[in-house]
Amino acid sequence: MSNGLLLWADDEIELLRAHILFLEKKGYDVVTVTNGTDAIDQCRQKTFDLILLDEMMPGLSGLETLQKIKELSPATPVVMVTKSEEENIMDQAIGSKIADYLIKPVNPNQILLSLKKNIHRKEIVTEITQSGYQQSFTDIAMQIGNCRTYQDWMDVYKRLVHWELELSNTDSSMTEMLKMQKEEANNGFAKYIKAHYMDWMEDIIATQAAPPQSTQRLLTNHQKPQNNRNKDGERPLMSIDIFKKKVFPLLDAGEKVFMIVIDNFRFDQWRVLAQEIGDMFDMDEQTYISILPTATQYARNAIFSGLMPVKIAQMFPELWVDEDEEEGKNLNEGPLIKTQLERFRRHDTFSYHKINDSAGADKFMQKFNELKNNDLNVLVINFIDMLSHARTESKMVRELANNESAYRSITLSWFRHSVLAELFRMLSRSNFTIVITTDHGSIRASKPIKIIGDRNTNTNLRYKLGKNLNYNAKEVFTIKEPHKAMLPAPNLSTSYVFATGDAFFAYPNNYNYYVSYYKDTFQHGGISMEEMIVPLVTMRARKR
Repeated sequence: MSNGLLLWADDEIELLRAHILFLEKKGYDVVTVTNGTDAIDQCRQKTFDLILLDEMMPGLSGLETLQKIKELSPATPVVMVTKSEEENIMDQAIGSKIADYLIKPVNPNQILLSLKKNIHRKEIVTEITQSGYQQSFTDIAMQIGNCRTYQDWMDVYKRLVHWELELSNTDSSMTEMLKMQKEEANNGFAKYIKAHYMDWMEDIIATQAAPPQSTQRLLTNHQKPQNNRNKDGERPLMSIDIFKKKVFPLLDAGEKVFMIVIDNFRFDQWRVLAQEIGDMFDMDEQTYISILPTATQYARNAIFSGLMPVKIAQMFPELWVDEDEEEGKNLNEGPLIKTQLERFRRHDTFSYHKINDSAGADKFMQKFNELKNNDLNVLVINFIDMLSHARTESKMVRELANNESAYRSITLSWFRHSVLAELFRMLSRSNFTIVITTDHGSIRASKPIKIIGDRNTNTNLRYKLGKNLNYNAKEVFTIKEPHKAMLPAPNLSTSYVFATGDAFFAYPNNYNYYVSYYKDTFQHGGISMEEMIVPLVTMRARKR
């Protein structure tokens, strides 16, 4: 079986006979011609896997021949072979999208490397990546079994995302194996959250019950209220901590901060985006843990206010919207940021903007120069959340984003053509310190579990709150006393129930329709690494 069909055009082809024999021994079929016109004729008759093209030939030059070949076979890789080291010829060849550039005299191994790079890259990458994941598989399995802290789970999740991205660029059959390992990790993560989440809440209750920051400074250490520490030691950084622990210290250091909150933005999507903008910024990449429910109304309001949901409802009832109310749940984000700045007695100048569509994006970009005077600018971008909802509701979008890799690909395509790409270019020329984060991620929900509730039960598929909910307790995480998790309770008997792993809630009546409609859609609100372990990245423009 041939390794590939090559065309080699060179007016001194007889002098290259030894090279051609070498390639034939390596399993390649080589067609040879001595001028550009014959090379073009051959391209009309056959499809080649790669073309080796001499730059200096009588008649049509290599560059002229290249132009004609690209019109006939735009996808065929062309390797320019030349005696000339003139920079302008190299620039013209690269501008014409050559695959490689070899300077004469070439040795056979140089040619072989170029063939491997341009013809066999995908098989080689698949083979090496597959082998790498196979070697890591047992190690990752042991790492999952040994997870004891939230940092352990963050490390496991990052490692799984690394292999997910590596394998998605190949034709490997290992993706199924990785999917099973991720499920196993998510099951372990759910057990960990069940065991520790309420301890973290105790810690937050103790902290939020403590005197305000200005009073605390006046207390000696032995007078300070003692926090109840959980079994895992310190609790992780969570939604309520983002401003206090990450944004305010930057402002205190005299930096101007541009905070971008991309709704429903997963860590794997961040990693894809990071590859696009990596050459513009120095990055400090971290993750934090979203509060429950991992839904915009709770998690994003907690970020902007620095308070847990029940505290927002108590302290600023006019800014909190209950689940059963019709109005939008995130209309008060700017005012919530203001309450947090005031609570910490801060006087930073700030702006808040939200982009929902391209018209809003254009308006925002027109104001960009005005924002440079603010200490803090906060921008919320809703595209990815809108995409996940559209994928649920539209058959066409569901087909376009029919798996994790396609979902990432659409996100990347959106980014390349969105206002965000232009904004990053502008920020890379500014003195802003950029903080990129999200309120929560999402998971592809594929396992239906039954739940029964009254008609006042909320509609989210990954968490339910209501009274008299009926479900299998082994399949879910239940919070029966919402005040202990700092969540609002519309009724005395309200409880919150969270789906774990890739499960989603379905009602028994009309069950089959419900399941077929929502199966394999991207959902959020529950407990999974994808929803809870989310990016928090600080970036500064690279000094040129």
